[in-house]
Amino acid sequence: GSAATAAEGGRGGTVLLVGLVFLIGVYGGYFTAAQGVLLMAVMGMLMTESIQRLNGIKNVLAAVVNVVAGAVYAFVAPISWAAVGLLAVGSIVGGLLGARIGRKLSPVALRAVIVAVGLAAMVHLLARQF
Repeated sequence: GSAATAAEGGRGGTVLLVGLVFLIGVYGGYFTAAQGVLLMAVMGMLMTESIQRLNGIKNVLAAVVNVVAGAVYAFVAPISWAAVGLLAVGSIVGGLLGARIGRKLSPVALRAVIVAVGLAAMVHLLARQF
């Protein structure tokens, strides 16, 4: 609810949360890299929900961004339907497995996995730049 969303920041906290989630969605629609980590960081700071619940919300938000971005790209860019099929299957399987595993992990273990994946992605992206 809105009380959990504002994280004691009231309406200003909710506006900040929605604004940051929107900006992450725009970023995620184009790049996708670390979108989940960014969402978890912002929601973790601005929401009082459990980490498992935040992870679920993150998955839904990322799915919405991917569907919207995919629909836009379908009309404005050439498409490799074989790649789309592979990505769709991988996303569905990964989402289902990730949600199942995420619900079973303790909050500490889930945080550790999120941090480890985020750090690995950051190192990988930085290594490609140099």
